[in-house]
Amino acid sequence: MRTTRTRRRFPLHRRLRPRWVVAVIVIAAVGVATFVVIGGDSGPSGPRALTSDEVNRLAITRFRNYEAGGRAVTITVPTTAGGLVITGSIDYRAKLGYGVVRGTGRDTSGDGLIQWDTATVFVHPMTNAPTEAPASPPGSAWHRRPLQTAGSSLDSSLLIALGLGSDRPDNAELLPQNGAAWVGPDQVSGHQVDVMSGPGTPAKPGTAGNVRYWIGSDGTMHRVQADVASEPQPVTIDFDTRAYVPVQPAPGVTPAR
Repeated sequence: MRTTRTRRRFPLHRRLRPRWVVAVIVIAAVGVATFVVIGGDSGPSGPRALTSDEVNRLAITRFRNYEAGGRAVTITVPTTAGGLVITGSIDYRAKLGYGVVRGTGRDTSGDGLIQWDTATVFVHPMTNAPTEAPASPPGSAWHRRPLQTAGSSLDSSLLIALGLGSDRPDNAELLPQNGAAWVGPDQVSGHQVDVMSGPGTPAKPGTAGNVRYWIGSDGTMHRVQADVASEPQPVTIDFDTRAYVPVQPAPGVTPAR
């Protein structure tokens, strides 16, 4: 169970390593493309420049995930065959995700359990996949393959999800300089949030705004959407749709610590 934390601010003058640049490079490498549209009529919309409060919340949102240890996630992956939904958890300190993957349409052939890190995907096929993954992964029948950094909307989504945690706040000064902006207000599962577009990276022109973050008043990340080059619809990552279950490594998996 997540505990309530005291809100902390990180002033703009504080110099930190430009870790947003690293995150954006990772996302660009898996083919993230353009803006997505906020659903619903939720009031005034941007984009506009971030306020100092918004900059600080955006700067700490990935650190909040790391600080929590892990988050429950629902990852909705678009595919030409129908789509995939992964329900599970991500350990942001070990950089390890685990859950159930279920398909719709012609995508049900890949149903089963899935565990992944930044380099490898482990799958455990199941004819009748459960709605939630067992807390302890099965001891056998896992198949491993390299995680693809391009050409797979599933693998792109897995890598993006892992990149949403950081062991320190990001450089608040670099966010507006690299194109981060406020997009509009919204609500996610009863939480009032601000939608903010992420920064770009000088090495990848035009990448500002490729990813959008639904962020609460304390910097908590509630939703992320990003387009992948291989699909016309965005990947959506929703947080805390269920209780977080600590991730136990499957056989052969060595989590990073």
